[in-house]
Amino acid sequence: MSTPSPDPKRWLVLIAVMLAFLPVVLDMTILHVAVPTLTQALRASNTQVLWIIDIYPLLMAGLLVPMGTLADRIGNRPMLLIGLAVFGVASGLAAFAPNTAMLIAARVLLALGGAMIMPCVLGIIRRTFEDAAERAMALGLWGMVGAAGAALGPLIGGALLEHFWWGSVFLINVPLMLVVAPVCFLLLSRVEVTTPSAWPIGQALLLIVGMIALVYGIKAGFGATQSLSVVMLIVTLGIALLILFARQQLRSATPMLDLTLFSHPAIIAGMIMAMVSVGALAGVELTLAQELQYVLDKTPLQAGIFMIPIMAAAAVGGPIAGRLSNLFGLRPLACLSLFIAAGALAGLAFSDFHAPGLVVPVLLALLGLTLSIGLTASSIAIMGSVEASKGGAAGSLEATSYELGTGLGITLFGVFMSSAFARALRVPADLAPDLARRAARSIGDTYLVAAELSADQGAALIAAGKAAFTTTHTLLLSTSAGMIGLLGIVVFFLLASYRGTSVSSHKDAA
Repeated sequence: MSTPSPDPKRWLVLIAVMLAFLPVVLDMTILHVAVPTLTQALRASNTQVLWIIDIYPLLMAGLLVPMGTLADRIGNRPMLLIGLAVFGVASGLAAFAPNTAMLIAARVLLALGGAMIMPCVLGIIRRTFEDAAERAMALGLWGMVGAAGAALGPLIGGALLEHFWWGSVFLINVPLMLVVAPVCFLLLSRVEVTTPSAWPIGQALLLIVGMIALVYGIKAGFGATQSLSVVMLIVTLGIALLILFARQQLRSATPMLDLTLFSHPAIIAGMIMAMVSVGALAGVELTLAQELQYVLDKTPLQAGIFMIPIMAAAAVGGPIAGRLSNLFGLRPLACLSLFIAAGALAGLAFSDFHAPGLVVPVLLALLGLTLSIGLTASSIAIMGSVEASKGGAAGSLEATSYELGTGLGITLFGVFMSSAFARALRVPADLAPDLARRAARSIGDTYLVAAELSADQGAALIAAGKAAFTTTHTLLLSTSAGMIGLLGIVVFFLLASYRGTSVSSHKDAA
């Protein structure tokens, strides 16, 4: 059977959408290294810091599928360009936010822009690359740009904080938008096949509110920020709305989301891989950024440089995954990468960061490489399981998994860290009870309380905080290692029926 000729501009199109994706992923990690500086400047509580970080992936998790389906109706190109404009404006607002409330509001707008961009990027890649082997390489290169953006995030953030105020980590997105938007405007085709049906705004609102309610309920439950009855009410509301949404999709002649996508075990495996891997990576990066600055007294730039191995290795993981999946198949690649990542996390859990030597950089690089390979494998599994016409929907599912993983990962890491830190902290005996309670919330709060004390008292409290955070670090990374190892076993069974479309297609072509 004859196949359509590949688009001669397909690699230029790939460059355009990778450039569009870069600012979104950059914004996911550039803030991590700025957390200590931002906390002190805005005098933000631990809860406020978590919301500043979490509100972005939380809202994107609810917005991605609706924005992806809207893009199918108005076209990926206009949706992408609108998203880039919104993202640029929101970055400027975040940079000059005078307080935490305004910063959180700007992050809401950033989430809207990011939710417009991400489904379009993956949908365009799926539609542009019909050949499975080429698609695996394209997704690998896309993954490389994502990891490179994550790699540059802490480094750029650290460099900016050496010379400018905390808002500069957001302001950097504005010149990026001024470059990326014209490139996408010129390279992306103006001719697109769109879905002529109306966009079901009622279904979209059900999904958005349901997803946000469910995820917020989980966050509130783990964080103990609401009573159990309130948490149960919010979670029940979220589940009820999502069930109602699912029933509408099954009954509708033109559903917003084709629920038969969930009948593919490879798509389920890809979504779980994406969610857990990106959650672990985000949580580990946030933990390291705080430990390096609060415990090891490194500057933001020094912290960014210290984390280069994990990010640089992650940047090359995508193309490696694309090549290896074509050679050996997806299942062994995905499982082995997750098992090695678990081993690297276990090694880091018991490493001394005060004397890292060669062991810590090697373990960081190994972790970044293997988690990046796992993330690219998730993209190959999802995009290789659907035809091109469903690429946008599949892309929105994958992007939703990324955002859920980032949001829940940071939340769970943050809550776990706060709980373990509070138990491990041994405050000086003469510290007032109310100050002791405040200091036990997080290491950032420990520094804030120490600033109100005498020099000797403050130094003793900070020393206790450093010791407690080191204990927390070991417990946190050990738990993460077990979680990633368990994921490898789950993926092994879910991909049992996956026959490696990239491999078979490649051989058929030969």
